[in-house]
Amino acid sequence: MSNGLLTIILLVISNTFMTLAWYGHLKLQENNQISNWPLIAVILFSWGIALFEYCAQVPANRIGFRENGGPFSLFQLKIIQEVISLTVFTIMACLMFKGESLHWNHLAAFGCLIMAVFFAFLKA
Repeated sequence: MSNGLLTIILLVISNTFMTLAWYGHLKLQENNQISNWPLIAVILFSWGIALFEYCAQVPANRIGFRENGGPFSLFQLKIIQEVISLTVFTIMACLMFKGESLHWNHLAAFGCLIMAVFFAFLKA
């Protein structure tokens, strides 16, 4: 498997955990599963999930970074990560939060991020 593909797979895994850590507690609260938890308990719970985010994010950046033999520059890694983050968030938000809906302006913003990836990969 190429370093580029492995980097992208790890970034998808990382961002899945990130989205769960940042927004999953809202779904649990919506379902009255943690609605009586103190804020510090919710923070610690989210940190526990975020640990797995870092277990995928750090290797993804190390493997994908050009200086370590990967195919991507630092800026390319960050822009790819942002697009993956938004993609994972959009899918999870639409599946987990039925009250949230995707609108044309969200798609337009997503298109702008896709264009950012395009421009990031142009030769300077």
